[in-house]
Amino acid sequence: MDFVHISEAIKKGSGKVAIRGWVYRERKLKDKVFLVIRDATNIIQCIVSNENIAWEDANKLLIESSVEIEGNIYEDKRAPTGYEIKVDKLNVIQFAEKYPITEDQSPEFLLDNRHLWIRSRKLTAVLKIRSTVFGAIHEYFRNTGFYEYQSPIIQSTQTEGGSTLFEVNYFGKKLFLSQTWQLHAEAGIFALEKIYTIAPSFRAEKSKTSRHLTEYWHAEMEGAWFSFDDVQDIGEALIKHIVGKVLEQNQIELKILGRDPKKLEPTLKKKFPRLSYTEALELIKKKFNLKLEWGKDLRTIEEDKLSSLYDTPIIVTRYPKVVKAFYMKEDSKDSKVVLGCDFIAPEGYGEIIGGSERESDQKKIIQRLKEIGENPKNYEFYLDTRRYGSIPHGGFGCGVERVISWICGLDNIKDAIAFPRTMLRYNP
Repeated sequence: MDFVHISEAIKKGSGKVAIRGWVYRERKLKDKVFLVIRDATNIIQCIVSNENIAWEDANKLLIESSVEIEGNIYEDKRAPTGYEIKVDKLNVIQFAEKYPITEDQSPEFLLDNRHLWIRSRKLTAVLKIRSTVFGAIHEYFRNTGFYEYQSPIIQSTQTEGGSTLFEVNYFGKKLFLSQTWQLHAEAGIFALEKIYTIAPSFRAEKSKTSRHLTEYWHAEMEGAWFSFDDVQDIGEALIKHIVGKVLEQNQIELKILGRDPKKLEPTLKKKFPRLSYTEALELIKKKFNLKLEWGKDLRTIEEDKLSSLYDTPIIVTRYPKVVKAFYMKEDSKDSKVVLGCDFIAPEGYGEIIGGSERESDQKKIIQRLKEIGENPKNYEFYLDTRRYGSIPHGGFGCGVERVISWICGLDNIKDAIAFPRTMLRYNP
């Protein structure tokens, strides 16, 4: 017989089927062996009787042994997914050794054995949703006239802050892993106008929080002629498109994760609230009696308090210039703030998008570089974009793992990627 995926066998519901996969659970009785088999699509319970020629092999099977099975499928509501297969033929591809992962293992043990733990139903569900998220990002940008564009991972200057750079010994020269595609993307818009990428970014932040990775995937866009409002509108539309695709394609995975889809639905139905940094401080003080000095960046505690007031992402705008990157445009109505914004996810998942209209004035960029202790001569290629045909433009960066963590309702961002990299975690 031709092999089918378990989900296809369940859909068939009755008759002869052939499946293949791995032993997810096993229970051995005197006259029966119960095998729960998994593949990429689902799990199903299979029963081998003591009259079967494969009885001896079935009794030797351990978790993660690989098998091929033929038999009759039928409905049984007591089974894990409502169907069982009575096994006629069992072909063992490999008898697995005793599996090191058992119930109630510590998070650190599971991270040490991540190469095996990604087979778990939870992480499999997350990785399927992750695939949907990446596909939705590509789909949104390609359907709205953006070109995919790549910038170098190895770069000669900082973009987001010198203290979070990973140094690279590049044939004796000190270079850095990319924090963002930002500067090279701004060069690209003069050729393609609307561009996007999904690429890894690297931040050497000495952080052990549940929200930080040192290597993460960055969905970024940049566009010629984009205003500050355009940047916010596109960011909102992108998040809505991602959430819509997950709700359309991943109901089973959300159920496996215990994630209530209703918590995501307001993101599709409502417009994201937009408030200035100053308004955000006033709201936090009023609602929570929590005072933050104007000019300080929002901390996790302020972001979490703010997000608790809404059931959709919120957009905080016009941050103080002193806490934002040198390339963000000054507000023409208030030189102390920039036309920058952060999208803060609900339920305490923090910033998921950061964007701005870019400064188009070469002199102001040079001034800002000097203020943060950077030598403008190291940014000559970037300053050239302002010398030759400078235009209004803007863009943003979206932390994909942050979005996945929120959508899946994860406790820790490390579960939003197959092999997380953090301050202390670089293996496997």
